[in-house]
Amino acid sequence: MNIYSILQLCGGLAFFLFGMHVMSGSLEKLAGGNLQKILKEVTSNPIKSLFFGAIVTIAIQSSSALTVMLVGLVNSGIMELAQTVGVIMGSNIGTTLTAWILSLSGIESDNLFISMLKPENFSPVIALIGVIMIMGSKKEKRKDVGIIMAGFAVLMYGMQLMSGAVSPLADMPEFTGLLTTFNNPFLGVLVGAVFTGVIQSSAASVGVLQALAMTGAISYSMAIPIIMGQNIGTCVTALLSSIGVNKNAKRVSIIHISFNLFGTAIGLVVYCIARYAVDLALFNDSISPVMIAVFHSIFNIATTIILLPFSNTLVKIAKKLVTTDNADGQVVLDERLLLSPGLAVKECLEKTNEMAELARDSFKNALDLFDNYSDSKFDDIEVMEERLDYLEDQLDTFLIHLSGKDVSEGGNNEISKMLHAINDFERIGDHAINMAKLAKQIDDNKLEFSKNARKELTVLNNALREILTLTVEAFSKNDLTEAVKVEPLEQVIDDLTKEIRNYHIERLQKGKCDSRLGVFLTDYITNCERASDHCSNIAVCLIQTHNSSFETHDYLNELKAGQEPAFVGQFTMYQDKYHLDEDSKKAKSKKSSK
Repeated sequence: MNIYSILQLCGGLAFFLFGMHVMSGSLEKLAGGNLQKILKEVTSNPIKSLFFGAIVTIAIQSSSALTVMLVGLVNSGIMELAQTVGVIMGSNIGTTLTAWILSLSGIESDNLFISMLKPENFSPVIALIGVIMIMGSKKEKRKDVGIIMAGFAVLMYGMQLMSGAVSPLADMPEFTGLLTTFNNPFLGVLVGAVFTGVIQSSAASVGVLQALAMTGAISYSMAIPIIMGQNIGTCVTALLSSIGVNKNAKRVSIIHISFNLFGTAIGLVVYCIARYAVDLALFNDSISPVMIAVFHSIFNIATTIILLPFSNTLVKIAKKLVTTDNADGQVVLDERLLLSPGLAVKECLEKTNEMAELARDSFKNALDLFDNYSDSKFDDIEVMEERLDYLEDQLDTFLIHLSGKDVSEGGNNEISKMLHAINDFERIGDHAINMAKLAKQIDDNKLEFSKNARKELTVLNNALREILTLTVEAFSKNDLTEAVKVEPLEQVIDDLTKEIRNYHIERLQKGKCDSRLGVFLTDYITNCERASDHCSNIAVCLIQTHNSSFETHDYLNELKAGQEPAFVGQFTMYQDKYHLDEDSKKAKSKKSSK
C-alpha cells in the first residue's frame, strides 16, 4: 500500500461523507415539514417514540443529526426530556440500515438480477436517473428525489474507493501484525469510539470497517468490540451540540451517552463470556460485511430491548449528573433546529401564531380598559407587549438565518410571509400599550367621554375586534377567504375614524365635550386606525404570498381603483354593519343645512 492508496482511502471517505450529507439533507427536506406534527403525536408513548426515532433516522440517515435536533427541541421547550429517551433508542436501530445497504457489496453471483443488487452495479443507474430528474424536472420535490439518488450514488462510489484502497492490505504482514493488537476487546472499543468521534458518523465508521472486512483480515473478535465502540463515538456530535444550552437540553446528550455506555458495557460482558468462558471458535473466523451488518443490528436492537424498561432511570441519572439551575433560561428557537429546516419553519409558524394571538388579545384587552380600568389588566398588557417584542426579535434573527438554508418552495413562501407579518403583529402590540396608557391617564384624571362619543367609539371598537379576529384566523389557518374580508373592513374603519374625528370637533366647538379629552380621543382614534392598517398589511401579505408577489401597494391600488365586485360587496356589508347612530348623522345634517 503506497501514498496513492492512502489518498484514495481519504478520497473515498470524503465521497462517502459528502454523499451521506447530500442524501440526508434532501431526505430531511422532504420529510422535515411533517416532523413537528408527528413529534407531538408519538413521543407521549415510549414504544411509538422508539419506532419514530428509527424511522426518522432512516429518513435523514443520521442518528447524530437527530440527537442534535432533540437537543434543540428541548432547549426551545418544544419537547420534554422524558420524551427524547425512546427517540434516542430508536435512532440507534435506524442507523443500522446503512450497514445493510453497504453489505450488498459482498454479493458474488453470475445471475444478472442478483448481481444487480451490488451497489457498484446499480448505483450508476441510480446516479443517471437522479441527474435526469435534477436537470429535467420542474417540480421541486422531484428534483429533491433526484438529489437523494445522486447523493446515494456518490456515497456508494466512496465505498468502492475505500474498498479498492484497502484491498492491498490483505497481503501486508505488517497490517496483519497490527490487527492482532485489536484482539484486546477494550482496545477495540476505544478504537471504534475514537475513529467514529473524529469523523462524527457511525455509518461512515461502519462502512470503513466493512471495507476492511473485504480483505479477509478482520476477524469476529476484532470487529465486534469496534462496532460496540462506534456507538459510543457517535455521541460526540450530541455532546458538542449541548455546549451553551440550558440544563435540560444538556441532559439529552447525557441520556444518549448513558444509553450507549450501558449498552456497550452489557455487550462487552456477553462478548467476554462467549469468547473467554465458552471459547467459541467463531471469533477466530474472518467476518464478512454482511455479518458486520447483522451484528450491528443485533447489538443495537438487544441493548434497546434491555434498557427500554429503564428509560426513567436514564432520565434520573441525567438529572443527577446535570443539576437544575433556577437561573437557567430557555430560548424561543434554538439554532440547532436549523439542521432540520422543514421542522424549523413549522416551529417558527407556531411562534408567529403565538404573536398573532398576543397582538389580538392585547389590543382587545386595551379596549376593555376604557370601560373597566384596573392596574392588573394594565400590567397584563405590558407583559404581552414585552413578550411580543421578544418574539419579534428572536423570530426576525432566526428567520433570516433560516432563509439561507435549503428550504422547499412552500417553506420559502412561509418564511417570507412571517418576515412580513411579525413586524405588524409587534406594532399592534405597541398600539395596544399606547391605548392602555391612554386609559390609565383618563382614569387617573377622572375623565369620561360624552354619551355620543361613547356610542361612536363602541361602533369603532366592535369593528376593531372583528378585524383583529379576522386577521388572526386568516393568518393562523392560512385562509384566503378570511383574508380578503380584512381590506374592505379596514376601509370602513378608516371612514369611521374620519367621521368620529369630525363629530368630536363639532362637539368641542359647541362646548358639549371636555376640552381636556380632545387630545385623548384623537390619540384613541389614531391608535385604532394604525392597528387596523397593520391588520390590512398582514391580510394583503397572505394574499400576495399566495400569488407569489409582495407588491402590496400595487395590489391595493388595483383593488380600490378597479371596484372589484367582491370588494364592493364586502365593503357595503361592513358599512351597513358598522355605522354611527342617527343622532350623529342628524347633528351633521343640521350643521350642513345652516
